[in-house]
Amino acid sequence: MGRPAFVVRAEDQNPPHRAAHRTRPGWRIRVGTLAATAAMVSAGIVLGAGPASAAPAPVRLTSTSCPNEIVQGQASGCVTELQNLLNAHGAGLVVDGQFGSATLYAVREYQAATAIAVDGRVGPATKSKLYATGGSAPAPVNLNSSSCPANIVQGAKGGCVTELQRLLIHHGYTLDVDGDFGAGTASAVRSFQSAHGLTVDGQVGTNTKRALYDTDESPSTGLDLRSASCPANIVEGQSGGCVATLQSLLNGKGQSLAVDGSFGPQTLAAVKAFQSASGLGVDGQVGPNTKAALYSNIGGGGGNGAPAPINLNSASCPNEVVQGQRSGCVTELQSLLNHHGADLAVDGDFGPLTDSAVRDFQAEKGLSVDGQVGPNTKAALYGAVTPPSSPPPGGGYAKILDVAAAEAGTVEGSARANSYGSAVGLSLSTNNYAWCATFVSWVAKQTGASSYRNTYVSGWVKQARAGNYHLSVTTNPQPGDIVAFDWDGGSDFTGGHEHIGIVRTAPTGSSFTTVEGNTSNPNGGNDGVYVKSRSTNSGYDVVFIRVR
Repeated sequence: MGRPAFVVRAEDQNPPHRAAHRTRPGWRIRVGTLAATAAMVSAGIVLGAGPASAAPAPVRLTSTSCPNEIVQGQASGCVTELQNLLNAHGAGLVVDGQFGSATLYAVREYQAATAIAVDGRVGPATKSKLYATGGSAPAPVNLNSSSCPANIVQGAKGGCVTELQRLLIHHGYTLDVDGDFGAGTASAVRSFQSAHGLTVDGQVGTNTKRALYDTDESPSTGLDLRSASCPANIVEGQSGGCVATLQSLLNGKGQSLAVDGSFGPQTLAAVKAFQSASGLGVDGQVGPNTKAALYSNIGGGGGNGAPAPINLNSASCPNEVVQGQRSGCVTELQSLLNHHGADLAVDGDFGPLTDSAVRDFQAEKGLSVDGQVGPNTKAALYGAVTPPSSPPPGGGYAKILDVAAAEAGTVEGSARANSYGSAVGLSLSTNNYAWCATFVSWVAKQTGASSYRNTYVSGWVKQARAGNYHLSVTTNPQPGDIVAFDWDGGSDFTGGHEHIGIVRTAPTGSSFTTVEGNTSNPNGGNDGVYVKSRSTNSGYDVVFIRVR
């Protein structure tokens, strides 16, 4: 899996200042609530809704009839147009012309996915990107549903093609999402098939669909190339999350690479082309100057992003973090405040809005309201992350399933999900790295069944095969055993395409169920901890691990 590390996300850009949004006492809207709201809206469930009224006629966002910034609380044809555009990117919104919490959530999701400063405000950069990345397309339809043909081929149109195009973009291909299976989509399908060892026929059948959805854990593209987690010079032959980030950044500059985390000849050619176009020395090595150029102008603001977050209790942070400071400590502070519902732009800059959010938090927690983030405020910020319960007695696989199953439904990015990192010494949002093995490590720690902890799937398999840490490979899996997947095959569990979870039901024939972290929600919505159906006969390699 991709190396876990502190990262700079899209929301780490420097957005324009804006007034904090408060609607009433208890104004904070938690991230998990937004995710649930968006999921319900996508499913057509609107709490407290009466008969639907017609939405205002859509108005093009770039027209003089729309404000420079479209924000939560507005209602107009501009919002109707915005919702239609977001739905073309898979938001699943009810189009009512009302900019409510579900629309806000969808805006933020879109901004994060397209490297725009995540502030929930639809300004010039967001408007431009919405139109540049795919106009209006049918709502996406899961490729495995009965609504999609067994083989999706060039010439097809509709929601199945929208979904196909979104999945291809997830794998690093540059496409317009228009629901039309044209030559560009066909070329991307063939390239994807070739890269994954599939029959290159341009038809999206069973095997291609499975490979498209096998993305529970691919190389992380969250790593910041400028951080200490990446080499000073990234060169041909290297692999991993830093290379995956490099490929994503190059694609954002006009290249069309598969984001596979492997620095091969195509990536080398793309680096050289970018260096040449940017007036840099053309040596194919991604050093400080090339990294700086890659990050320039992301989000339309030309900023360099926020400093990488630093745990507030570390020696790198001052005893009191106060207004006027700009650092990774402030990045961490803003992220923590957002976990408590503050709705801040995470830019690493302790300005008036951050000060206001700190004071609100202090008042809510009964602390001295001084706007200074000292030991007591730091403790309260971290303390609200639900602490792991005490390890139950006994351990072993019989206990593992109880602990894992109790976490089902935990949403990625929530305080609960982020607390899993404590098992491996991480203070990091689960939005920012592949955390399936972190979840397994946390479960193992909770049960006391094994002292082994690792954020790499390969480590779990290696130790089980060696019989270390009370781990062993078993051919008779039971509920509570660990299961590792190698999507690429070969059973070497390398290359960044691995996954791991807990067995929920023992195999019946080839089928079994699991509890997994860092996995897609079977019902749509954010990734998290969910029960999944798996098979030992689906083209990927499976290893079952017994914890004695």
